[in-house]
Amino acid sequence: MSFENVIYQWQQGERRLRDAPVERTQLLERVTEALVAELRRRLGGRFSAEELVECYERSTAWCLQVAMQVAPEAPWAWEAGVVVDTAFGRYLREAADYAGGRREIGA
Repeated sequence: MSFENVIYQWQQGERRLRDAPVERTQLLERVTEALVAELRRRLGGRFSAEELVECYERSTAWCLQVAMQVAPEAPWAWEAGVVVDTAFGRYLREAADYAGGRREIGA
């Protein structure tokens, strides 16, 4: 999967979260924050956009477990196309080679 395809998918996740019904937004944000925290734990302080894409491609099955722990009574808050994609998109902003919506080649 190319970086461009993945980032588009992650951006769509953020759009879906923004468009979610207002009564669901707070819980969706909590799940997303928990996923970002787990990404931080898994990838550490310094990582590249490519490493994040590889993590996404390897498996996001662990994300369901995190979402279920945060929102056990709300299966709608486990929707990968919303919370997982948003979490990866938000964590991308912390990549060492990512700046202002694009990768810095050679960083």
